Amino acid sequence: MSSVTIVGAGLGGLMLARVLAVHGITAVIYEADASAGSRTQGGMLDIHEQDGQRALAMAGLKDEFRALVHVGGQASRVLRRDGTVLFDQPDDGSGGRPEVLRGALRRILIESLPAGTIRWGRKVIEIVPLGEGMHRLIFADGSTATANLLVGADGAWSKVRPLLSDARPAYVGTTFVETYLSDADSRHPATAAAVGSGALFAVEAGKGIFAHREPHGVLHAYIALSRPARWIEDIDFADASTARTRLVAEFAGWAPALTALITDGDAAPMPRMIHSLPNDHRWERLPGLTLIGDAAHLMPPAGDGANLALLDGAELGEALAARPDSVETALAAFEDRMFKRSTETAREAHRVLGLCLGERAPNSLIEFLSGALDA
Repeated sequence: MSSVTIVGAGLGGLMLARVLAVHGITAVIYEADASAGSRTQGGMLDIHEQDGQRALAMAGLKDEFRALVHVGGQASRVLRRDGTVLFDQPDDGSGGRPEVLRGALRRILIESLPAGTIRWGRKVIEIVPLGEGMHRLIFADGSTATANLLVGADGAWSKVRPLLSDARPAYVGTTFVETYLSDADSRHPATAAAVGSGALFAVEAGKGIFAHREPHGVLHAYIALSRPARWIEDIDFADASTARTRLVAEFAGWAPALTALITDGDAAPMPRMIHSLPNDHRWERLPGLTLIGDAAHLMPPAGDGANLALLDGAELGEALAARPDSVETALAAFEDRMFKRSTETAREAHRVLGLCLGERAPNSLIEFLSGALDA
């Protein structure tokens, strides 16, 4: 194995390149973004001991990760629509699921790689099989590259996945609309108090407001609506004022401290239609190809996607390092482990979404968070 070609500089692809580098194996990452800072990288992530933290230890980055932890971020609270606190779980300081900013975690991974590993501004538009596990990548700028071993770490709409699978992401019936409030403690004290030090869930059947406190007084929210795709598509999100009016109408009668997360956002609300692959998504082994992260097992957000991507990257890197002269054996063993864990986790992610927005919300969510339901 001379080198590994990775498409996508998300957490999974970066982790794979890092673990390979630790073992002295060359990797190159092709990324469509023009630079590391060309777009925002999302909000807080809870990094679990059993997967994400384990991956970071395999990468030799545990100390760097610990320096990023947002103290108090593991706190969770559930509110009724009128702002009444129904459940309040403080951060116990155990560190089992510490919160970090996605962008900061991505940065330490990028900085850990040898110079030149990431080729920015290289958007893949076509991949041509050449036989014997070889592939030619064609980029939007007209340039090309040849891969001996190609890993798709390129997310939900992966360009690599169609080489292995006919599966396409399907809309799950729920959209999260992303908003931010900055300087919340001074500009929006009632909303800041409602959110608390960690995560807020104000939910009922078919809709909810999820928010999280980020460093420097930022409140990052997702307005969740279980609505048909056409309903979402009919909202003109290019007109921020009109979009906010449409959204807040769905929360008539809710406490102003909560609806301020819709009406007072610092930027235009951004819709994130939630898609998933089949829970048991898998493929037949083909030489020179595999997938990791959302490209392999896209599922609703339930705190697991980033953790799985990190573990995928770390375990694939370890598998390849352990069997450098038997790449196909390494890939088969890796995929078998990945398929088993991703199927179980995807089923759980759909269940958690139902607990948040199903007919028994918020009671079902409170039971889950308090441990009254099986985790």
